[in-house]
Amino acid sequence: MKTQQTKIRLVSPDSGQETELFVLEQTRISGVDYLLVTDTEDGDGEAYILKDTSGDGEAEAVYEFVDDDRELSAISDVFSQMLDDIALV
Repeated sequence: MKTQQTKIRLVSPDSGQETELFVLEQTRISGVDYLLVTDTEDGDGEAYILKDTSGDGEAEAVYEFVDDDRELSAISDVFSQMLDDIALV
């Protein structure tokens, strides 16, 4: 039985262009929510890490692509460990 992945839609504030991404995993580190997403539902696709930059109590989450190399490396390690743990189950 195949489970359906959660989808999110990102809208560029500059162009208004909408992008649909599929959530693979999520975590919260030091009070910040991060999502590991991909651009394809099945198979090999590009993976990205998004960071929730919205303020507390905001109705909608505001996600930005993580582009700081140190932050990206640290969060990538966390997601890698999480996925390894899932693979062992």
